Amino acid sequence: MAVDYGDARTGIAFCDKNEILASAHSVIKESYAPRLVEKLVTLINDEKPEMVVIGLPRNMDGTYGFRAEACKGLGDMLSEKIDIPVQYVDERLTTVIAHGILSDNNVRGSKRKSTVDAVSACVILQSFIDKRKNM
Repeated sequence: MAVDYGDARTGIAFCDKNEILASAHSVIKESYAPRLVEKLVTLINDEKPEMVVIGLPRNMDGTYGFRAEACKGLGDMLSEKIDIPVQYVDERLTTVIAHGILSDNNVRGSKRKSTVDAVSACVILQSFIDKRKNM
């Protein structure tokens, strides 16, 4: 399961058991981190993923900014409530890639706004899957 944590919307993606293909799942609209964690825990209990991958935003020079700390904080809160590993993956440019995917598929306006975070989570998860296969 991948999480693209945002201030107002958090994208969710899942992959198949064989870790071949990531798919966008949903967007959770929640800005209060403790409530978001509870919603994520419910989703984890329902879907039963083996791992949670959280996108970790880095600056283009590779350094971490304030948003990365928020993502790590979310991961820490989530780790206290679940029994599966939480890992982080560099999410630089995932939103740009997600917008490109949506543009290529002619998704515009409010539909784009409501799905871009889930597509970003999908990009995060697919990059994680691809990286694991090349290790």
